[in-house]
Amino acid sequence: MNSFINLGKYIFAVPFVVFGVFHFMHANDMAGMAPGGAIMVYVSGAGLVAAGISMLLGKYDKLASVLLAIMMLLFIWPHYKNMASNPQEMGNILKNLALAGAALIYASTARDNSVIG
Repeated sequence: MNSFINLGKYIFAVPFVVFGVFHFMHANDMAGMAPGGAIMVYVSGAGLVAAGISMLLGKYDKLASVLLAIMMLLFIWPHYKNMASNPQEMGNILKNLALAGAALIYASTARDNSVIG
């Protein structure tokens, strides 16, 4: 059972790498939603890739998961702004809230305490 539970680390981290790559591939499409435009889409994409890789490698994973949680909470704002024109944005808000919570749970079990004790 523990080997199955240990898969959670990979199931959680890999999609963030993919999401980050999507940010690079579709920066112009996402630029309208991001404060700061395409540059911020690239910055957030780099953050997503870095967090995913950090968690996969287990190096600075506690710091990465806390920063990822903060980023997920910040991502709520653009979806909230679009709720007036698209009520389905509530799903994205709840998704980002759940991912932030999961990232904080990951941080509580992370092993690399070198930056955040």
